[in-house]
Amino acid sequence: MTGLVPSRVVLLTDRLVARDGLERVVAGAVVGGVRWVVLREKDLPRAERVALAVDLRAILAAAGGTLIVAGPDPLGGDAVHLPAAGPYPPPPHQLVGRSCHSVAELNRLTTEHYATVSPVWPTKSKPGYGPPLHVEGLRALVAASPVPVLALGGVETPEQVTACVEAGASGVAVLGALMRAQDPIETAAKLGSAFQEAVTPKLLPAGTGAARSPRRGLRPTVPTQGSSLTARSGHGRPQPQTATKEAT
Repeated sequence: MTGLVPSRVVLLTDRLVARDGLERVVAGAVVGGVRWVVLREKDLPRAERVALAVDLRAILAAAGGTLIVAGPDPLGGDAVHLPAAGPYPPPPHQLVGRSCHSVAELNRLTTEHYATVSPVWPTKSKPGYGPPLHVEGLRALVAASPVPVLALGGVETPEQVTACVEAGASGVAVLGALMRAQDPIETAAKLGSAFQEAVTPKLLPAGTGAARSPRRGLRPTVPTQGSSLTARSGHGRPQPQTATKEAT
């Protein structure tokens, strides 16, 4: 399986918990370094989801980001994220992800490009959805997966991001920590910095041996900028700032 796949910090939307409006939260997260957003909002009528997809693609376009749509309908794009229940076989879109929770579900993957594995920790968004895998369970599913894995569920702190990377995840999928953030720019930057630190080889002092890296079992990541999957430019719609705010 080939193609550009999500990595680093991936934002999942939930307008019902977004602290300052969904578009503003997404724009802030993009300024903070997020380049992949999964549009959920499945309860909306299709026409409203299409309009929202256009708005979010416009926000992402300025940073070379990509919008992925939850469900088999890409809403005018070419990237979808499917539930574990189906459809099978996956639709032939340019980017297809799948939610998985067990080895059995990972074994059903065919032409998908990546998978989310969840829940790693208990989550406020779906309380009782589990039991949680914790780090060792995540590590086992990463080892069993034929595709890159995003860790999903209860990822809220830089320390958790680091633990997921060290377990082999290619990235983390985050909902509540960003949707509810008082400052989405700062939160996204902190989580992104933790990811970057975790994948950066740790150098030993001269003469003590080879460099060590915490990326044990981590699948190769891909560039987070310049995705060819970004659709319509959304000319005339508000765009985020291009400079990333430094984490404090």
